[in-house]
Amino acid sequence: MSLWQWRDLLDACGIQNPAEGPNIEGISLDSRTVVAGDLFIALSGDPGPRFHSSSASDRDGHDFVENAEENGAVAVMVSRNIATNCSVIEVPNTLNGLWQLGEFARKRMRGRVVAITGSAGKTTARQWLEQILGNLGSTHASTASLNNHWGVPLSLARMPASSQYGVFEVGTNRPGEIEPLAELVSPQVSVLLNVLPAHIGNFDNLDAIRQEKLTIASPLEKGGTLIVPADLDLSGLKHGNIVTFGLTEDADVFGKALFLPQYTEVDASVLGTRVSYRLVAGGEHRVLTSLAVLAAAYCLVDEVDLNKVCDGFSKLTTPKGRGNANTVAGVTVIDDSYNANPITMAYAISAIAKGNPSGKKVALLGEMLELGDESQLAHAETSRLAEETLDGFITVGEGFISCPGNWGHVGFAAQVDLDELVRSLKPGDTLLVKGSNKIFWTEKFVDRLLLSLEAVKQA
Repeated sequence: MSLWQWRDLLDACGIQNPAEGPNIEGISLDSRTVVAGDLFIALSGDPGPRFHSSSASDRDGHDFVENAEENGAVAVMVSRNIATNCSVIEVPNTLNGLWQLGEFARKRMRGRVVAITGSAGKTTARQWLEQILGNLGSTHASTASLNNHWGVPLSLARMPASSQYGVFEVGTNRPGEIEPLAELVSPQVSVLLNVLPAHIGNFDNLDAIRQEKLTIASPLEKGGTLIVPADLDLSGLKHGNIVTFGLTEDADVFGKALFLPQYTEVDASVLGTRVSYRLVAGGEHRVLTSLAVLAAAYCLVDEVDLNKVCDGFSKLTTPKGRGNANTVAGVTVIDDSYNANPITMAYAISAIAKGNPSGKKVALLGEMLELGDESQLAHAETSRLAEETLDGFITVGEGFISCPGNWGHVGFAAQVDLDELVRSLKPGDTLLVKGSNKIFWTEKFVDRLLLSLEAVKQA
């Protein structure tokens, strides 16, 4: 069955138009990703006053309608007259039109929905919960990191009406962004993973971030559940149905972890029911994420079989750039390059320090952006931890100038001497790559690093 019937698209946008049009198989905002049967939505590069976008630009999706048509689009959503052979949905504002599609798709879906937010770990938690729920029924989830003002409605608009479960990631880097997105998702369960100093330069203080994150609870319907860390300050929260998770027994869902070289064993309690499971991913932060996922599955699924849920943990995969391991030429590269803040830096450094007992533990640590006045101290503390626990580390970016790595410092990822770095690594060594998104991830640094290691292997 098609993702969208033409008449439903028009109804969603409030268009009274008798004209017939094609059914839609998929939705895309990027003409380069359009495939046959898609609806292409022509967004402006400027989202307007309602939302902030770090990628705002002068580019306009209307300029790429022809490209979308060439790639197989059968319909386009536009806000002005465009010459095209595609069927046309014309609306006053295409971003608003996308939101209308997302709202309509959510209302027609009769299954159970969860919204996930937090300063770190959202994409990992979303992917893990998607994989767990996929073992229990048809599940739709956000992809990549589609968690902002266009990513959330797009993810909803792509959800088949027949889905039994929906898992959506909700993010923010400015005050006031989470609540409207959470209202759009309209979840039965909301998960707040953590409150950390990510984007703190855009907020008054850490408590302002906490208050923003807690707005994930604002749309919970009567009987809905908010899942939060056991040690989170809940002052100011009006929602009453709360389940906590953590590493101590005062949490509703708690776990004790045994960290082994190749995996982690977790003994957990879910509101009094004892279970156990194995994680391939290591580190205390991964255990906390798994407990949040376990709590979400328990709260979301009626008469859930916890043993079946736990059986799925050993098969979970970590999203690229969020701590996934790549072993080439005997060297294990932990790719945690998607983003970083002071707490997740500490988690990642500690995780490799406690990992495989053989071989050197080395890190490439990139600057942490948007820390405001806390930047200098945060970078100094990160360097000190790396100095104390690792065999060597290289720092990248302006934030580390006053506290450089003991293996060196460079201004940009492109200045890292990959040949020299690869020569310094031996089979059995572990290398962590972590920094803010713009330091390594957007430069595709880890891909180039792995190619350099592969060249050594073939030499």
